Amino acid sequence: MKVLVTGGAGFIGSHLVDALLQRNWEVTILDSLEARVHGLAPDFRPPQGVRFLRMDVRDKSAWEQALQGAEVVFHQAAYQDYMTDYSTFFHCNVVGTTLLFEVIRNRRLNVRKVIVASSQAVYGEGQYECGRHGLVLPEARSSEHMRNRDWEARCPQCGESVRPLLLREEFPNPFNQYALSKFSQEMAALRLGRAIGVPTVALRYSITQGPRQSLLNLYSGILRIFLRRIRAGLPVIIYEDGKQTRDFVHVRDVVDANLTVLASERADYQAYNVGSGERITVLEYAHRLAGKLGTDIDLKTSGDFRVGDNRHSVSDVSRLRSLGWSPTRDLGQIMDDFLTWTDGLGILPAEIPDAEEHMRARGVVQAAS
Repeated sequence: MKVLVTGGAGFIGSHLVDALLQRNWEVTILDSLEARVHGLAPDFRPPQGVRFLRMDVRDKSAWEQALQGAEVVFHQAAYQDYMTDYSTFFHCNVVGTTLLFEVIRNRRLNVRKVIVASSQAVYGEGQYECGRHGLVLPEARSSEHMRNRDWEARCPQCGESVRPLLLREEFPNPFNQYALSKFSQEMAALRLGRAIGVPTVALRYSITQGPRQSLLNLYSGILRIFLRRIRAGLPVIIYEDGKQTRDFVHVRDVVDANLTVLASERADYQAYNVGSGERITVLEYAHRLAGKLGTDIDLKTSGDFRVGDNRHSVSDVSRLRSLGWSPTRDLGQIMDDFLTWTDGLGILPAEIPDAEEHMRARGVVQAAS
């Protein structure tokens, strides 16, 4: 089988390429080698036998070259960050994706399936249960409330406290620039795919971690940042009060999810969550990592917050389980595999840039009163 993997030199994409090569499939990688992601490994060399195009998904000619002979497309390339260059999110994530379908349609290409990497971010502030009003989808927490250390979401109808629920696929509610671009990308892919008769699936990844994770990306850095500070003997700075919850999924479980929906006609034209379904607070995460390192930890909950962050994000993965997939690697293995990888790089975590001041200078990180 001939397969195209966009972003195939990146974190998730490179693991996906490995899995496809193990199946003896013919692989093309399309990747721009964005310095923010690939800065620690600028001289990327594709695996033996892989066709590599260093081009940008916003370039129509890139798609025209990359799609030659492709039967399946795993579209992993994306722009993700907390920065305020709003248009870049849409140019890369949305326009790049529509170009994929435009080229397939106009060149009458025989693409059998497209799988698009989306994000848990499309749920915005999330899904909650109010004692009076049932299921509610709160608006994004305002900077004013967060400056007053009012961390929890509240019912948009009565203002009372609400209980976080596992995120279900049918209730997207994006707010920040990244989330809006990913949901727009999903809609474009699923609907254009149906319009031209190309089965398409969107996978909403929870926080994906493991070996090869970017050490420079501001968006995906909790493990990198905590590891750097613990090993440097610095206090670990926790945003808000540290009680916000997330779920973390191993990169190889994400690869397995891609292969599961590839093989399933039931998945066509649908969006699926890919996560652990397990709730963990940021404080718990820091203590788990310190335990792995066998060291004490100096935690400081500064009350600072990151504009656009949501309070609780843990996905319901039952729909994907119904296709035969399940996460098989827990948070302990995520940390073990990441630590083994970073130890083998020969790069001291203390030498890896910290994004804190960069984000603070641009108003992304703000201080509570």
